[in-house]
Amino acid sequence: MRRNWWRWLAGLLVVLAIFLPSMTWMRHQITQYKTNYRTPLDPTIMVPGSSASQNRFDALIKELRKETKTAHSVLKVKVAENGQLSYTGSIRRGDNQPFIVVAFENNRDGYANIVKQAQWLNIAVKDLVRTYHFNHFSTLGHSNGGLIMSLFLERYLSQIKDVSVERLMTIATPYNMESDSTTTQTAILKELIKYRKQLPKSLTVYSVAGTENYSSDGTVPANSVNQGKYVFQNQVAHYTQITVTGDDTTHSALPQNKQIVLLIRQYLLQETLPVKDRYQNQVQNQVDSRNATDDPGLPEK
Repeated sequence: MRRNWWRWLAGLLVVLAIFLPSMTWMRHQITQYKTNYRTPLDPTIMVPGSSASQNRFDALIKELRKETKTAHSVLKVKVAENGQLSYTGSIRRGDNQPFIVVAFENNRDGYANIVKQAQWLNIAVKDLVRTYHFNHFSTLGHSNGGLIMSLFLERYLSQIKDVSVERLMTIATPYNMESDSTTTQTAILKELIKYRKQLPKSLTVYSVAGTENYSSDGTVPANSVNQGKYVFQNQVAHYTQITVTGDDTTHSALPQNKQIVLLIRQYLLQETLPVKDRYQNQVQNQVDSRNATDDPGLPEK
């Protein structure tokens, strides 16, 4: 009996010696697979600015549907002040590049409210990920919508496990609010600079400004839009500033501006545009493309 007991023990030790490393290897492989796996669903999340509803991008989406080969479906989410979500529209089966618009019941302006809207955006994105099971997305923000998304990326994205953002395009986003100063920082710019190290390092950012007179789009000073470089440079993979001039460059008209529609298709949706459209972008837009290491940026305060 004693000899049989030792045989059982020796056999168990052999099994454990084989089994435990195999389990460790399998767990490592599963973790690596989850990390590298990209879901087919790759939505573009759009966030409107202050005083705008979930219908803010309807004109833009109409233009995109006319121009693009992909018939993007549209899902709209409205976040109430108590965090409750209401959905309209749907993601069509087989559409891997849908548009998801997230708007807020309380869509008022102001620094404190924008901070709250970033929290509400976090609630919405978490629910969208749970419901639709995607692990990567791109995003578009108009005006203060770009501030809301930037705050979300700094403060909350890391809380959503295994989800990454690839591209951010902001249109007429006033990183220094209404200030035209190139030296004075408003509260929200200080906030964004303070937490900029928490931005996703692999992110590509396009900051688009519109100007009627090379200083403003009639609402947001161009200098305020350009202060975004102090948030993103040295923190993300690529940061590009783009200035659009000419027709339909007032603040409210910018999202559906023909040239910006082309920019969205080329840079955000990653479409291959006809040569004539790529040429138009080159001659009608002033593009300042910088790698994240090209500008030391403003010192933190």
